[in-house]
Amino acid sequence: MADDLTAQLHAIGEAARAASRILAVTSSETKDKGLLSMADQLLAHSAEILAANTLDLETGVTAGLSASMLDRLRLDDKRLTAMADGIRTAASLPDPVGRILKEWTKENSLFFQKISVPIGVIGIIYESRPNVTSDAAVLCLKAGNAVILRGGSEAIHSNKAIAAALQDGAAAAGLPQAAIQLIPVTDREAVRILCEMDKHLDCMIPRGGKGLIETVARHARMHVIKHYDGICAVYVDKAADLIMAKEIIINAKCQRPGVCNAAETLLLHRDIASPFLADGGLALLEQCVELRCDEEALSLLPQTLEANPLVKQATGEDFRTEFLAPILAVKVVHSLDEAINHIETHGSRHSDAIVTVDEAAAEKFLQGVDSSTVYWNASTRFTDGGEFGFGCEIGISTDKLHARGPMALEELTSYKYQIRGTGQIRE
Repeated sequence: MADDLTAQLHAIGEAARAASRILAVTSSETKDKGLLSMADQLLAHSAEILAANTLDLETGVTAGLSASMLDRLRLDDKRLTAMADGIRTAASLPDPVGRILKEWTKENSLFFQKISVPIGVIGIIYESRPNVTSDAAVLCLKAGNAVILRGGSEAIHSNKAIAAALQDGAAAAGLPQAAIQLIPVTDREAVRILCEMDKHLDCMIPRGGKGLIETVARHARMHVIKHYDGICAVYVDKAADLIMAKEIIINAKCQRPGVCNAAETLLLHRDIASPFLADGGLALLEQCVELRCDEEALSLLPQTLEANPLVKQATGEDFRTEFLAPILAVKVVHSLDEAINHIETHGSRHSDAIVTVDEAAAEKFLQGVDSSTVYWNASTRFTDGGEFGFGCEIGISTDKLHARGPMALEELTSYKYQIRGTGQIRE
């Protein structure tokens, strides 16, 4: 059976490689036509997609998936429309392929150009979110790449329905159907086989829990772009506008707590901790957020909040945890430097924010926090390709090489050098 799966996946890889060669020389107009057709087909197949999603949700409930996991899994008309809008936005963006990144002429009259090109074939392994099937396929195709998708077992029916709609749209526009392929089985062995297919795949992008990412990074024979934990912090400075700070932390924690750019840690400067907790702490509790407070934060809570069952003593591990739930670790710090050191020590280099009216403090935070995205007076929830104006995204890279932060079209290209001569030879 393992041999059959290996043969099946290698056949998918061979077809993807052949499709990638076609896509690499496909015009921008043809790619964009295909994307618009894919958006139309996604909505045309909405009934089938939502029916498949209902089946996945029912299975998920039976399997005991958490509320945050079910939220990631759930599709509705609004989310499908947003997915289609994301495809159309990608179609409207400039083609990332064929950009002249640099050009120069040497003394011997050789003319050099550094040109953006597709990566080739990209494997994407992800969990829960069926919208990733659309986002990944769309961005890879726009950037001239073939993509092999392997979603989680909890979304298998949704993913199959979405992939079928996208393939129909691409084929209707004359693009190779193998440009978008979904691994149709949930066997975990498929992950290991994909990781060993360096003959067919140029890059792997895992999206999911730390265990999945570490497994892919350990086994992959090709480059891996990693998306590790989103342990995002909001630091409320001593010079913060406390009303603004309350609104930002409520948004960062509560709008959608089960996503990677939601705040997991709240750092409060000692000078404003007490008044902030009296108002902002109460507002968080009213949103049913569990506050895991360090000893100093507990001591500064108003007596009316101390007995609230959602207020608990924090452990050291709480400040290193991506909760993906309505839970917030709260710590009091005595300086901006202490806040920065805490984030550098316990954070995940994803997204972190400072709330302050002190420009010098803000600039020190922006320069000193080594995360992929750093905010001044804004919610961490903006770490998203769509919010950055990139259209849909492939993920949030916490790596430093090749891609960092929201990964969109430019991050799905590589480059090559083209040199034009008139008969020059090296002496």
